Parts: sequence; C-alpha cells; structure tokens
Amino acid sequence: MLYAAVASLFLASAVLAETPPGFAPNVTAHLDVKYGSKVVTPGLALTKSGNPGQYAGLPAGSRAVNLHGLITGYTSATTLTDGLYVLSSKETGPASYLAPGPPAENPVHPHKYIELLFPQPEGFVVPSSQTAAISKRIGFNITTFAADAKLGDAVRANWFTQQG
Repeated sequence: MLYAAVASLFLASAVLAETPPGFAPNVTAHLDVKYGSKVVTPGLALTKSGNPGQYAGLPAGSRAVNLHGLITGYTSATTLTDGLYVLSSKETGPASYLAPGPPAENPVHPHKYIELLFPQPEGFVVPSSQTAAISKRIGFNITTFAADAKLGDAVRANWFTQQG
C-alpha cells in the first residue's frame, strides 16, 4: 500500500494521543519515527544537533503551521527490521524535506513537529487548489489539504519538540 506521509508540522501549541493536544487532525495511532539512532516518542524534545540528514514523510512548521515536506510513494517492507515494518519511498516530493530550524527566541519557545501518515489514493496528485500552499509552505492548512487531496483520515502520527 502507498502512503503520503504528512510529517513535521511544527506548531506553537499528557501524551494521551499521538498528535499534540489541540492539534487537528487528532490521531491516536502511533507512528514509529527514528532520526538516526534516536527513537521519537510523542513529545520528545530533540536538539538541533539531533536533526536528521534525511527524512521520510511530510513535515510542516510553528505558531503558524509551516510545511517541511510532502513525500509520497511510501511502501512497507514485508519483513520486520528491529520489530518494525519500515516505510520507504524513492520520491522526493511533491515538497522536498526541509529540516527543522527554529529560530533562537527569548524567551525560549519549543516548536512542535508532527509526523502524519495518510493512505495515498491511487494516482495521487496535488490538487490544483493546493499547489500554491505547497510552494509557499508558510501557513499550511493540513486539514484543508487532506480534504482537497481526498486523503481520508491520517492513520498514524508522532511528534517532537525543538527549541531554537
């Protein structure tokens, strides 16, 4: 099955769910995420030095939601690796990945990065109503995008925080 992974929506917004409290869409099913050797547990605080060189998913960003990437074409491995079925994609878009890089702030403010995994419809293309939003990345509305793209509900999620 193919997936469009919507990952790393960094918001300025308990770990009872796999998305942060108050975030929409609310997803309760856990998505295992690993950056290098770091396993991300919901709400984990990562340092800038812990940023991955590569990322698999659709990431976005804070106070306003910023899109950090939209990667499609994920397929699941058929065998377990360290107890997980690893998702992989040869795609680099429709929006290539931009690593988290929150600015230094005073007072310090943790930015939330949310990884979302959606089922990918057969023949998926970014709807024309969303091409400008994908290009702009700032102020990205994941709920509107998912509805316009007919993605259905997110099936898995995870999130972490990072400070500038």
